Amino acid sequence: MGDLFATLTRRVDANARRAVELYARELPEYKALASGDREHTDLLEFAVLLRRRTVELSAHDRPFTGADLAVIASVGHERGRAGISLHAHRSVLGLHSTLTVREIHEAADPSGLDDLMRLLGWVGPQGTAAQNAYTRGFLDGQRNVVPLVERVQQLAAALLAGDPSAAELARRLGLPVPDRYLLTVVRIADQDPPLPPPARAEIIGVLVDTDRVPMRWQDPREFVALLPLPCEATSGPSEREPDEPAEPAEPPEPAEPPEPAEPPELTEVSEREWERALAMSAAVAEIAGRRCAVGATVADAGALPGALPLARRISGAAPVEAVPRKVTTLADVFVELGAARVPEVDHWLRGIADRLFQGPDLVSTLDAYYRHDMNRLLTAAHLYVHPRTLDYRLRRARELTGIDPTSTRGVRALSATVARILADT
Repeated sequence: MGDLFATLTRRVDANARRAVELYARELPEYKALASGDREHTDLLEFAVLLRRRTVELSAHDRPFTGADLAVIASVGHERGRAGISLHAHRSVLGLHSTLTVREIHEAADPSGLDDLMRLLGWVGPQGTAAQNAYTRGFLDGQRNVVPLVERVQQLAAALLAGDPSAAELARRLGLPVPDRYLLTVVRIADQDPPLPPPARAEIIGVLVDTDRVPMRWQDPREFVALLPLPCEATSGPSEREPDEPAEPAEPPEPAEPPEPAEPPELTEVSEREWERALAMSAAVAEIAGRRCAVGATVADAGALPGALPLARRISGAAPVEAVPRKVTTLADVFVELGAARVPEVDHWLRGIADRLFQGPDLVSTLDAYYRHDMNRLLTAAHLYVHPRTLDYRLRRARELTGIDPTSTRGVRALSATVARILADT
């Protein structure tokens, strides 16, 4: 055994004590856990065991044995049963990784380069194996003490944060581990009161019983659901083993398709999935008794943290309705989102909105007019008015704003204005 491994062996006890002290100092849940004599001893013994086995095995370039991983998993199981949160679990893994690197750095000597490279090459894959075993045990332990509703929300939070434990958590819940999700954000109208915590918990409980997908409340006005999208590259735990790589997808044939009405990734969402997202959004609005707006986008599982802000902006520009009639996408509100980024354009649209409010039902009339592709008869029938009444309202909109609703300019400006008004009401 080289000097590096001998030094690490001598420092096992001191490094383990420092680790337990750091966990208790940085993580309130571990501070409470370490307050008892027996619990503190258990924490210290496990820290010693990990370091001792790391030195023994890495010195001879041997992996953790099945017995080692079983012990690690059993300790994770006890932490889960003790009520340690998923956040604290991820934090302690991060602290352990940081300490491992620090301990190696402190023990390293310039003359022991070969030992150092051997140890660093061992720590990567074996550290991952140990963390995976610990996480599996932790999630199994949580299952006995954490309600299903809370674990579903934990999964949503893990996915939205890019947490590597999300896939294992999904498997433990019996949920698929897809490559892509339809990320749906339901926004309660700003003018309506936010929901208290008991009401939010009730909604999650009802929805989990009817459609078990990752979901959570990001805040009292924002509900997020992640609907798994089936595709050739998507698989769940029953389709292949967790560590078995998926077959690479065949590259698509090059083509020059016409410009789609939706972004390409949205055209891949089936009608059934859109209906599923809309039904869930309508259920949120109905149970909450609040007016809501719905926005959605498609994202790869690993890109969900970056996709959430876009879904929020889409939801923020979507129309507020007592019962959502449509899941709004980027293709529906790209003009409004672009305008909102330019203060001068935003101010101009607000001025048009102020003038529209001076006429008789002009906002609802223009909304129906553009929803029905400017068809006079269909619009009049939808509004339950005579076509001449519709003509009068369109003429009045032109008089008040100076913009003809039937012109190309009118479609661009007035549809954006109406969408902005409906998103704010």
